[in-house]
Amino acid sequence: MKFRYLPMTEEDRREMLSAIGVDSVDDLFADIPEGVRYRGRLNLPDGLSEPELVRHMQRLSQKNTTFDQAICFLGAGAYEHHIPSVVDHIISRSEFYTAYTPYQPEISQGELQAIFEFQTMICELTGMEVANSSMYDGPTALAEAAGVAAAATRKKKVLVSRTVHPEARAVLRLQAKGLGLVVKEIPHKEGITDLSLLEAEAAEDTAAVILQSPNFFGNLEDVSRAEPIAHRHKGLLVVSTNPIALGLIKPPGACGADIVVGDAQPLGIPVGFGGPHCGFFATTRALMRRIPGRIVGQTTDEEGVRGFVLTLQAREQHIRREKATSNICSNQALNALAAAVAMSALGKQGIRDMARLNLQKAHYARKRLAQIPKVQPLFDQPFFNEFAVKLSRPVGEVNRGLLQQGIIGGYDLGRDYPELAGSMLLAVTEVRTRGEIEQLAEALEGLL
Repeated sequence: MKFRYLPMTEEDRREMLSAIGVDSVDDLFADIPEGVRYRGRLNLPDGLSEPELVRHMQRLSQKNTTFDQAICFLGAGAYEHHIPSVVDHIISRSEFYTAYTPYQPEISQGELQAIFEFQTMICELTGMEVANSSMYDGPTALAEAAGVAAAATRKKKVLVSRTVHPEARAVLRLQAKGLGLVVKEIPHKEGITDLSLLEAEAAEDTAAVILQSPNFFGNLEDVSRAEPIAHRHKGLLVVSTNPIALGLIKPPGACGADIVVGDAQPLGIPVGFGGPHCGFFATTRALMRRIPGRIVGQTTDEEGVRGFVLTLQAREQHIRREKATSNICSNQALNALAAAVAMSALGKQGIRDMARLNLQKAHYARKRLAQIPKVQPLFDQPFFNEFAVKLSRPVGEVNRGLLQQGIIGGYDLGRDYPELAGSMLLAVTEVRTRGEIEQLAEALEGLL
């Protein structure tokens, strides 16, 4: 065999062709007219041997800048946090690492219990009654929440704040097309949702009001004030949140949220150059049967022994297609396990302590950077571990200069908010040290 990772041999090929009664692979395409066949050579590079391919991939990987090589102040949805060492140890065990999905509960008890514990801890964090077994990521969960709201209220209009992550809003708009929903974006005012404009837009046809707190700028939204606006016309309130922040701030469930979503990446999941991550989706008991994905439940068998089962499976593979609530066909079981192990290792007090460190270090960094003459804080709002600053030079230029000094700078807000061109969004988590913050400040002083 030329490629051992393609296990079919020439003998295998001949046997298969003989079994179906043809002489060659070309005979399989005999029904395709000659006039539409492409006879040239595709513009693709030649295949590589396995050693060549490994070297090629290694060279490509070396073009990336890792957190071991540079100090990271970039957040915007993916964050460098402390990951307890036990997380990698547990998720690397073969019974978890190779598990796909628990189709047969009688032989998947470990996997099901792990998911059950994840669901339980997400409910405790968010203040909600029910959580599913996870979603692909935070933006997917947010888009699914809009679909659930539309189905539950039988309304088609979704109001989403522009302080919600731009990528999540893009996913929402795309999925809304297929569902026939109308998405209306509510502008921000000084870094938080303009509640007066939200109230003016909310009407009888509003299925959901969608906020994010802490929002994309890192600022805390007044969810309690948005709650009556969402419910006045019998719509639902959807809140996207950072699970680490819930160690300190009032959970959305206590503020009247109907659905709480977010990305569990800050809980034991590496940034991974953008994924894979793990979305969470929690809601009230009243909406339980509309929740996308699946829910693991706890029960006892006929001998009274504790066991776990897939209680609700709302996708088309398990029930009649027209009754399916979502086309989400799987969940991030391995990453959900990582999040559950991280939450267990940290404990309630550990998550509070981590959240407090994020808050304190971010506020120290903002205060320190504000001392630089050509750096100006952009908003004056309560914030968690991200904040925006206005720079005197283009953000792209500044970030290139920072990278040369071993620092990964912040997110260029001008990419998604033209009115905020020249502004940088910085993230400071518990892993950043005072010395690293000083290094960032000194580098910015030199570049500006």
